[in-house]
Amino acid sequence: MKSKTLNRKTLKGTALAFALTLAAGTARAEGDLFIYNWTDYTSPELIAKFEKETGIKVTLDTYDSNETLLAKLKSGSAGYDIAVVSSDFVPIFSSEGLVEKIDAPTLAGFSNLDPRWVKPVWDPENAYSIPWNWGTTSYSVNTDAYKGPTDSLSVLFEPPPELAGKVGMFNSPSEVMSLAQVYLDMPPCQTDTANMKKVQDLLTAQAPAVKLYNSDGIIERQATGETVVHQQWNGAAMRSRELNPAVKYVYPKEGVVGWMDNVVVPTGAKNPENARKFVSFIMQPENMALQSNFTKYSNAVVGSEEFFEASMKDAPELSPPADLKVVFTPACSEEAIQLMDRVWTRLKK
Repeated sequence: MKSKTLNRKTLKGTALAFALTLAAGTARAEGDLFIYNWTDYTSPELIAKFEKETGIKVTLDTYDSNETLLAKLKSGSAGYDIAVVSSDFVPIFSSEGLVEKIDAPTLAGFSNLDPRWVKPVWDPENAYSIPWNWGTTSYSVNTDAYKGPTDSLSVLFEPPPELAGKVGMFNSPSEVMSLAQVYLDMPPCQTDTANMKKVQDLLTAQAPAVKLYNSDGIIERQATGETVVHQQWNGAAMRSRELNPAVKYVYPKEGVVGWMDNVVVPTGAKNPENARKFVSFIMQPENMALQSNFTKYSNAVVGSEEFFEASMKDAPELSPPADLKVVFTPACSEEAIQLMDRVWTRLKK
């Protein structure tokens, strides 16, 4: 989830200029690394340090959901060396042959990972991935604009009349529905059609209050007051608060969704060795700290906290209540995914 991002420039000009550009790109292909990551989720300092230390030129493209990434890699024309996948999608990508084995335990820096994130259920041998950042999903609220209670997910899913047209939601069916299922006290990845009808009814009733479904630009929208309440990741909420102290990340009584994003190497990567260099690079504490300082999320590299900025130490967004219910969504079955897609399609009509 998740400085501004750098987007690939569109090549323009004559056919000759285009051909010359391609030829030049081929000549220096060994010095390239193409990264595909969530919007606002890659530290510019991290990239600059990697480029300086390795001489490898990094190009970054961005997306707004796991579903977008999945569709892109399925198309077979992505051309990326590094991508970032949420924990519940890693088994899908690996089972469909969309990511290559990297055998992470053999890479330099693997011993720096916190044991709690080694051999996770979504990648038991760390064959395909290593952890990037982790956090929670709930919602943030501009407390200058809304003075009501904020102890429940009801503010997001059943907003009071004064929030009509002021609510923002992610543009991702899996993320919207996993949080809705927490609110409705359901296990994730529902295949019970009656329960999914309850999810559909909840989201349909909420829809008139929703200003937009968009996973990009949330930090600025919340800080400027364009939205008053927004489904949000904890680190991004902290970045909104740094721009506007009135923004509060909510720990609702029903609980939150937990997630871990993971670095993978897409199948057919043109620079796989450079990709492995990048994976080793980010498992070094001082390097992963650059990433966390930018995104405001926790990470899995032991010792990185020694390099955290002071603002990270006691941030409320990184200090949840001890009794907070955190639901990590597993990889959903095909049946559950189809049900979510059906509800989402009806919602967005």
